Amino acid sequence: MNWFLRTFDELSLRQLYQLLKLRQDVFVVEQNCPYLDADGEDEQAEHLFARSDDAQMIAYARLYQANDSQSYSRIGRVLTAQSVRRTGLGRELMQRAIDYLEQRCSNAPIRVGAQVYLLQFYKDFGFKPIGDEYLEDGIPHIDMER
Repeated sequence: MNWFLRTFDELSLRQLYQLLKLRQDVFVVEQNCPYLDADGEDEQAEHLFARSDDAQMIAYARLYQANDSQSYSRIGRVLTAQSVRRTGLGRELMQRAIDYLEQRCSNAPIRVGAQVYLLQFYKDFGFKPIGDEYLEDGIPHIDMER
């Protein structure tokens, strides 16, 4: 397995296609949630992902560093391919994302918009709820901060 961190402009066409396909496989097909995944935010994000030895994308997260207009960093679109779930890869993905953002923006908190059923997963990384539950695309979410 190999890990990559790319800006939007650094992604190859193949990598872009694979990350969009994996996001759709998980969020649209598996979760039966039709929503606009190509939301216009990919160009401002950095893309952290793992590829298997046979070059299949198997883990992904979208990262945003804190900046002048946003006082916190964000992690979004966190997912692993169905074939690698329950292997610890999701935890490795989150730890890598956190480590990267803390290196780049050490004084900024990190936020996630967590699906409620994954609340404990994020709590295990030190995230705490910072608001009430809300529906996003029909799925219960809660904002969390570390």
